[in-house]
Order: sequence, then structure tokens, then C-alpha cells
Amino acid sequence: MLNLLFPKRVDNAYRGNRLAPWIFALVVLLKAYVSLYAVFNGPFMASSGDGIPLGTFPSAGTQAVVSLFALWGLGHLMICLLGLMVLARYRALIPAMFALFLLEHLGRRLVFHFLPFAKGGAGGESIGLSPFPYGFILMIVVGLVLSLRSRGSPRAKE
Repeated sequence: MLNLLFPKRVDNAYRGNRLAPWIFALVVLLKAYVSLYAVFNGPFMASSGDGIPLGTFPSAGTQAVVSLFALWGLGHLMICLLGLMVLARYRALIPAMFALFLLEHLGRRLVFHFLPFAKGGAGGESIGLSPFPYGFILMIVVGLVLSLRSRGSPRAKE
């Protein structure tokens, strides 16, 4: 199983379940959508999505929060571009990318658990890909498990 997660040879020979690349593509597209939304519509995402009371901040504070959302979105967009590259050319890395997405998502939740911020209103968690944060984690876990399941070909045992 470790050879499927971290293949010795990185190529376009995908060895896992046939459904996992489709799930991976959906995860990448959803993450790219949220990333672009954070870059281009950060004030809305911060205020309604995460419940950050931007109206109570001075203008410099609001600009700082919006800038941080845009930077977060840009960072995630780079990871999504890496995911697209994996889909197009290096499919052997799909399990590793699923693991990276899962670690990042769970790590972000852990950070927010220990360093929460006060919310003003009934905001969700756009940083957790609301309105489906648990569905998204489930999609990543199912994709990871499916990508680690070998199709039984001789090359999968390498």
C-alpha cells in the first residue's frame, strides 16, 4: 500500500480504483472554485461564509482580513494547479495528493480548534468548504481509500 501512496516511479500509470480519479477531479475543481472565490470575493466569503464581522473593523483591519483571504485562496489555487498537473501527467501521485488534501483539511480544522476566532452572526465555515464540510472530508477519504485499492494488475504490486 505504501508503494501506491508513494510510488517509486512517478508516471501516468494509475494503479488504483477507476472511480478515484473522477473523485479527485471533483475535489480539485471544488477546491479551485472556493480558492478563486476567496481571491475575487473575499469580503463576502469572510463576512457571510465565516461570520467575520468586517463591518466592526476599521478599514485597515477589513483590508487585512480580505488580503489574508485572497492569499489563502491563492495558496490553495497553487495546490489545485498541482492537482491538475497530477491528473494530466502524473496520475501515479493521485493517492499522495488525496493524502495531502486530507492532511491540509484536517490540519486547518485543528488550527481553528486551538485558535478560534470570534464570529459575528450565523456564518458557516467557508474555509472548511461549506455548506458541505463533512461531505467534502468524506469525499477525500473515500477517494484516498479507492485510490489505494489495487486493481490486481501485476504492475500494482511493484
